[in-house]
Amino acid sequence: QVQLVESGGGLVQPGGSLRLSCAASGSTFGTNFMAWYRQAPGKECELVASIIMTSGRTNYADSVKGRFAISNDNAKLTVYLQMNSLKPDDTADYHCAGPYISDKCGGQGTQVTVSS
Repeated sequence: QVQLVESGGGLVQPGGSLRLSCAASGSTFGTNFMAWYRQAPGKECELVASIIMTSGRTNYADSVKGRFAISNDNAKLTVYLQMNSLKPDDTADYHCAGPYISDKCGGQGTQVTVSS
């Protein structure tokens, strides 16, 4: 099974930016569809952004449209999430997952904290 490792989280002030990375082990993602999810304390896991990697088609949660951008680099087997104009409500653990992962927010993830 493909292992995914997220990185790039941290503490950022409101209005700031971060770029998250999701690196896959092996030689393939094992899927054409990848997505970023997040889970804030006390809240459910929610889909943030998704991408169909062959076409580049993307989809975003309404709460992040116009601020976040998902992309992929097949040569590096990495999916990115560029996050701009961050808000305190964006504070959460962020996880990447393919459709073969049932617990979308169950992995280690990377923590994002937006606070002044």
